[in-house]
Amino acid sequence: MSNLTTFELVDHVATITMNDGKGNAFGPDMIASVNSELDRAEAEAKAAVITGRPGLFSGGFDLKVIRGGDQKAAIAMRLAGSRLMMRLYGHPQPLVMAATGHAVALGAFCLLTGDYRIGTEGDFRIGLNETAIGMSLPPFGLMLARERLTRSFLTRAAIAATMFSPTEAKAAGFLDEVVSADELPQRAQEQARALVELDGSAYATVKQGLRGESIARIVEGFDTGPKSA
Repeated sequence: MSNLTTFELVDHVATITMNDGKGNAFGPDMIASVNSELDRAEAEAKAAVITGRPGLFSGGFDLKVIRGGDQKAAIAMRLAGSRLMMRLYGHPQPLVMAATGHAVALGAFCLLTGDYRIGTEGDFRIGLNETAIGMSLPPFGLMLARERLTRSFLTRAAIAATMFSPTEAKAAGFLDEVVSADELPQRAQEQARALVELDGSAYATVKQGLRGESIARIVEGFDTGPKSA
């Protein structure tokens, strides 16, 4: 799993880089690797940045698993990915997302879990394409869309599967800022270090107060909801 992500700690900020050399798909191994890196961030850092490889943040769930004919494997991956998104959304430390390029489906939801989201200028697409490929949004996705996306863009983004340029994605609520590819790493570090200056205990408490009820409701559904792919 270690070849899927890397971990770097500088000035109390942990940078977790996803790079599988392909689509940065959230398959079982990538999900496990990101979880492992988050464990380390909580133990060693005061803030975290999650980023991807040049040109690509993440293309979403691993479609080879979803369409591979093993229903149990597909269900398990979806559940693990859903749990990871809720862990990210409730991560007690400041969490910055640095989108290095395309962010599609679960990759776009991953952006929505961040406390601050920075995108890269360029010919990239960011959005939720589920309805375009015959899939509905899961409960955690509907919750993130409602809580994080700009209301006037919600129908286009969540129902109509509109894909946005980085600048449009900022207006839609997927991103807070768009910078050049060269500026992205430094800008992500600057924003994370600025958040580290806040009281960490108060930060975690306020985040839990704002998001905890929604997260708990979604997590409860993981155990009581339908068991289908």
